[in-house]
Amino acid sequence: MRKILYLFGILLSLNACSPKINNTVVLDDLKELSSDKYEGRKTGTKGNDMAANFIIDKFKKVGLMSYHDNYKQPIEFKNKAGETIKGNNIVGYIKGKTDKVMVISAHYDHLGIKDGKVFNGADDDASGVTAVLAYADYFSKHQPKYTMIFVAFDAEEMGLQGSKYFVAHPPVNLKDIAININMDMIAHNDKNELYACGTFPFPNLKPFITSPNQKPNILFGHDDPKTGREDWTYQSDQGSFYAKNIPFIYFGVEDHKDYHKETDEFQNINQDFFVGAVNSILEVIKNIDKNYIAPNRIREDIIMN
Repeated sequence: MRKILYLFGILLSLNACSPKINNTVVLDDLKELSSDKYEGRKTGTKGNDMAANFIIDKFKKVGLMSYHDNYKQPIEFKNKAGETIKGNNIVGYIKGKTDKVMVISAHYDHLGIKDGKVFNGADDDASGVTAVLAYADYFSKHQPKYTMIFVAFDAEEMGLQGSKYFVAHPPVNLKDIAININMDMIAHNDKNELYACGTFPFPNLKPFITSPNQKPNILFGHDDPKTGREDWTYQSDQGSFYAKNIPFIYFGVEDHKDYHKETDEFQNINQDFFVGAVNSILEVIKNIDKNYIAPNRIREDIIMN
């Protein structure tokens, strides 16, 4: 009996130490989503539609529920040339133990094809979308406290159009959205530095940003305009949530030599850094889900504007 209990204890210990994210799948998904077959994923193109379908298939596989037909929230807007552009946010959710909502997001569009060159955007932002897929898989197996909405936004590169539409036409009451966790460029940094932006306007979130992993080093900043450093607050989709006074944490890296270039390819990311970032951000999300108490902070005038 002692031997059986001893072996059972070993199995429990191994299970407790087992990785919560399948790192091989994470890398495979990033490689796939940033491949030439998606033609740079520019909003309104065939390649963008193919990327949307890849994400939808992943949402279906893990059993996410949908607010819209086949997970697609259609968006429509005018570009700078006055042309009408149509796209789709891809939205799925897991019902939590409360009706308060955490939105976990990244944008799946990129720059498309320019002068015959495919801009695949491996870091920008296939990396963030891949993380969203990994977290959808994880929380489908571990019911969260917060209801979690997983969103792959379209048309970020055209002025945050997808996220602007989402907060203007939310699938839940905007008052119930407690926080946005957004990821844009989390796979490419030679200094082992990942920034968590958002703790300057929302300092109560800082204690939750801890991780047992040392790769990457999570730094704070790029959210205080008084420092003179580049302020990222409105530079990705978290800006649309902040405009509604919704707390956010944005994870990203500083610009690198491949930013918005055709060389932003899978082979140029830092694979260990990326896998570490995905796992570290998961720990932060779990901390927030377990311990964060959302303030009653959205005013009616902000919601209506």
